[in-house]
Amino acid sequence: MSKEQLDFMLQLSAQFPPPQGGPDDMRAWFEAINEQTPIADGSMIERVTSGPAGGDLIRLPGCDEGRLIIYFHGGGFLFGSSRSHRAVASNLARASGCAVLAADYRLAPEHPAPTANDDAFAVYRWALDKGYPASRVALCGDSAGGNLAIGAAIRARDTGLPVPAALMLMSPALDLADDLESHRAPSGAPLVTAALMELFNSTYIQGGDRRAPAINPFYADLSGLPPTLVHVGSWELLLDDSREVVARISDAGGRAELKVWEGMCHSWQLWAPMLDEGMASIEEAGAFLRHHLT
Repeated sequence: MSKEQLDFMLQLSAQFPPPQGGPDDMRAWFEAINEQTPIADGSMIERVTSGPAGGDLIRLPGCDEGRLIIYFHGGGFLFGSSRSHRAVASNLARASGCAVLAADYRLAPEHPAPTANDDAFAVYRWALDKGYPASRVALCGDSAGGNLAIGAAIRARDTGLPVPAALMLMSPALDLADDLESHRAPSGAPLVTAALMELFNSTYIQGGDRRAPAINPFYADLSGLPPTLVHVGSWELLLDDSREVVARISDAGGRAELKVWEGMCHSWQLWAPMLDEGMASIEEAGAFLRHHLT
């Protein structure tokens, strides 16, 4: 593990803590701390009207534009955007050799649950309507975006649409009711704390049901999903979300693989250009998705 690299990034992050203001302040802070992260060389970015909020279509020279990875950014349903996660999305395009749509979706509290989940499904329908066969579309996301990716696949199945060819989830935020042990056991994990998770969940779900299947995949039927790869750090509050979703998909007869990255914290892929394990995770994600996109 590149402990020195991770320690440096955590020390740097600690110098720019989240503000105490409202949603606009949080969003501006998150965009600012990510805007200087380098993206993959040669990235060509085109704004497209995918779903209610649009997205950035990212291609690199020589990519197979007939294969599409839809990437949903994290940020607790409160902040984050296609721009804040360009380092991940552009390197995923490079590693996979496919086009990547970094999808935006409407954010809470202005747009409470299940708006983000509705928007994610709308983006998947947009891809099918644009002529991409489901066998050439994969869904990927980190943190809240991982929730949206698996949720869109579940809704596709439930509405009779073909499911995507593959799912790749990075530290997905799935246990919105905080039922799992890693949400309650003190671990000293940085970045995403229990207090921040409560802020995210209360802002998005507000007074709703935190176990509603439309927003909490743990209470949905997980059968009939495509091959799934899940990456999670050993040092994060959401560790059990990943363990549990892989177990439940497998119990439902699906194919799911879990890789726990020793010593990594939540969404370490955002630091990919400066953290070896961040880029390695994206490389493995790209190879997995390329393999399953026919």
